[in-house]
Amino acid sequence: MALYPTPHINATPEDFAKTVLMPGDPLRAKFIAETYLKNARLVNDVRGIQGYTGEYKGVPVSVMASGMGMPSIGIYSYELYNFFGVENIIRVGSAGAMSEKIKVRDIVIGQAACTNSNYASQYNLPGTYAPIASYSLLEKCVSLAKGKNLSIHVGNLLSSDTFYNDTDPTPAWNKMGVLAVEMEAAALYMNAARSGKNALAICTVSDHLLTGESTTAEERQTSFTEMMELALDLCVELNR
Repeated sequence: MALYPTPHINATPEDFAKTVLMPGDPLRAKFIAETYLKNARLVNDVRGIQGYTGEYKGVPVSVMASGMGMPSIGIYSYELYNFFGVENIIRVGSAGAMSEKIKVRDIVIGQAACTNSNYASQYNLPGTYAPIASYSLLEKCVSLAKGKNLSIHVGNLLSSDTFYNDTDPTPAWNKMGVLAVEMEAAALYMNAARSGKNALAICTVSDHLLTGESTTAEERQTSFTEMMELALDLCVELNR
C-alpha cells in the first residue's frame, strides 16, 4: 500500500481528478490552470513540478508538469497511475517537426511513439515493444479535432533521450514516416500499458528541424491554446 506523500508528489488520491493533463513545463501547467480551470488549487509543488486540480465545463480536471525526458515523465506518470488513482494522462507538449508535410504550430497526435531509449528493457520482453496510444483516447481526440477544423496530423512520434546529437538522425526517421520528435511519449505509453491505464500525447510543433523555423520559450508556455483546449475538451468527452 502506497504511503503519502510519495517522494515526488505531496498529495493524496483525493487531490487528483481521474484525468490529468501533463505538459512538460511547470509554467505551462500553471498557465492552463489559471486560464481554463475554475476553482483551481495547487495540489503539488515538490521540486517546482506544479500540479493543479479544478473544473473545466463542470468536469474535474488536473494538470501537472512532467519535466523533461522519459525518466522524469516515467516517475510522475507511474506514481499518478499506480498510487493516486489516475486513469488517463494526456500529454500536452511541444515537438520538433521531422516531416515536410507539417508546419510550425500544427498539432501532432501521437498514434505511437518510436524511441531510442532503453526504457522498455525493464520489462524483460523477448522482443521489441511498440509503445502506442490508448485507442479510445486517440479516437475521441481525432473526432474532436476534426469538429474544430484544427490542422492536425496523426502518426508516429519519436521520443528521444537526446536533444543534442553528434549526428543528425532526422533523415533516417523521416524516411520511416515519423512526423515529429519529442522526449516523453514513449515512456508515458509504456507506463500506461503496464499499469492498465490510458495515455495520449498531443503535441504542438514548436520548431521545424527541416526549415529551421521556431517559436520562443514564452510562446511555448502560453500560445499553444488550440492544443490545450483540444485536450480539455477531451477531458469533458471522457467524463460523458
